[in-house]
Amino acid sequence: MAAEALQKAAKKHGIQIKVETQGSIGVENEITAEDVAAADAIILTKDMSILGEERFKDIPIVRVWIGDAIKKADAIIGKIEKLLNEKNETA
Repeated sequence: MAAEALQKAAKKHGIQIKVETQGSIGVENEITAEDVAAADAIILTKDMSILGEERFKDIPIVRVWIGDAIKKADAIIGKIEKLLNEKNETA
């Protein structure tokens, strides 16, 4: 549900995202090294540890609760937009 909410909000904002899920059935839609290299920001959950989190060490990270990703996806994507805009203004 969180992945779907974030994808829907990203589409609304014209932002391309890839959502990797990690759960009881393992990792699905794994974010590759190429995905990381092309990423402007990463959204990670606060609810559980993330396998391979070190992949994202050089990218701005926004941490959210899974419940917030479901209920506040639009605001989270807005936060990402603001982060990217600020980054572009200082570049």
